[in-house]
Amino acid sequence: MEFVHDLLNGNPLILITLLVALAFDFVNGFHDAANSIATVVATRVLSPRFAVAWAAFFNFVAAFTLGVAVAKTVGRDVVDVNLITVPVIFSGLMGAITWNLITWWLGLPSSSSHALVGGYSGAALAMAGVGALKFAGLAKIAAFIVIAPCVGFLLGMLNHIIVTWIVRRMPPNRLFPLFRKLQLVSAAIYSFSHGSNDAQKTMGIIFALLIASGINPASWGYLDTPGGDGLPAWIIFTCHAMIAAGTLFGGFRIVKTMGTKLTKLDPMHGFSAETGGGVTILAVSLLGIPVSTTHTITGAIVGVGTVGGLRSVRWIVARRIVWAWVLTIPMSGLTGFAVYRFMALIGQG
Repeated sequence: MEFVHDLLNGNPLILITLLVALAFDFVNGFHDAANSIATVVATRVLSPRFAVAWAAFFNFVAAFTLGVAVAKTVGRDVVDVNLITVPVIFSGLMGAITWNLITWWLGLPSSSSHALVGGYSGAALAMAGVGALKFAGLAKIAAFIVIAPCVGFLLGMLNHIIVTWIVRRMPPNRLFPLFRKLQLVSAAIYSFSHGSNDAQKTMGIIFALLIASGINPASWGYLDTPGGDGLPAWIIFTCHAMIAAGTLFGGFRIVKTMGTKLTKLDPMHGFSAETGGGVTILAVSLLGIPVSTTHTITGAIVGVGTVGGLRSVRWIVARRIVWAWVLTIPMSGLTGFAVYRFMALIGQG
């Protein structure tokens, strides 16, 4: 096949970078598994192992539904496409993976999306200066660092107020069994939304990588999928498979922070938070905006907790999480910048 021939006989860095991109997708699913399963595990509706399997399935199903608008934003609206090179993409991915692993080790739910944008931007900055960056696209992504968790907060809070009013006369012996079942639905909605947004970011990076390498992405068996909008199906399928596999392995350090440390959750709280977060992410995915699923579900969980009073939320934990958000883009950007400078030093830039 022409595609395989190009990889094996061309620049070895192309193949290495493709594998690193898939590794990032896996780490993204691994790191962000907590987003999909924290509440359903904290409320003991599912065991951690069953929860990650449930989440992984719906992460993968999202491949065939909502199109690739987010992938296009990442591929063309962050860095000038005329300045994208294989070393830039490799360095950006290394910056993102490094920050993801650091925050996973510390148990902090940071954003894989913003780590990727930061690493990618930092590497491009190291290569060509500020002229390589597309500030309109970066400003849109930066704005949703604030907007997405705020919308998640409001929808989570509103959902919980409405649900509480609807079931106000329902006896407890019927209430909790009902919401244990409904939380399976809300966890599926959230996992589906996670796959619809997060896997697309790596799709955009891989497409940019192959174009920068002079390889036709369609040469490995072109077959568009419904809503694929011209992106080869093998890229869509592979990215969703990798993020689902990462989710299946799970990131249980972060589950503890998200599911038990922010606020006390029961199945009704979990249903409200997951539904609010999932609806928010699905909406922005259709708009082509790469948002942080971590930020969004955190906002929704805090919104639900706030209904019980401000003291229901552990604000010290929330403050640590916000600091991780603030540092994600600059720290991953610095790492991407440093990796590119090192590659240039050894003649690979």
